[in-house]
Amino acid sequence: MKSSILNTIANLDKAGKKMVRAGIVIVFLWIGGLKFFTYEADGIVPFVANSPFMSFFYETPSDYQNYTNKEGELIAENHQWHINNNTYVFSNGLGILLIGIAFLIAIHNWAPLASMIGSILVFILTIGTLSFLITTPESWVPHLTDHQFGFPYLTGRGRLVLKDIVILGASLITMSESAALYLKRKGS
Repeated sequence: MKSSILNTIANLDKAGKKMVRAGIVIVFLWIGGLKFFTYEADGIVPFVANSPFMSFFYETPSDYQNYTNKEGELIAENHQWHINNNTYVFSNGLGILLIGIAFLIAIHNWAPLASMIGSILVFILTIGTLSFLITTPESWVPHLTDHQFGFPYLTGRGRLVLKDIVILGASLITMSESAALYLKRKGS
């Protein structure tokens, strides 16, 4: 009985790989789709505005703190600033990219080389996302009145970003799996 359960568990890797691939597809489709909505576009502004690699997408990234909308809040003046700042144009483009990557990851069985490229893009984007822990002040608890602030005290934004370490590892699994399938079919 015990070895039967252990054998079953030992053979879960195939199901795990399928779940990892499906998880990446679901997360990238869902988050990619949300990028077309105002609250999600507003929510990524601190990350993009503080990134030395992405802030150029915005017209005036350094002003974002004056025009912050909370989730579920829509202040007309702030919304207009985001329109002028290219917040929504950038977010829509990012949404298209994320949905495209989800599609590439999903076509693994039909186009493993394209799927491998999708996994490489996931890896690169995830490293970019993880860099927000360094570049975005809102990732860390600010020093207000509590003595617990800064490193290692992550805010909600920081905790959200930290979880991308799992996606980084998952992209290596899907990348490897797609390359192996491509090579197998090629006969190498």
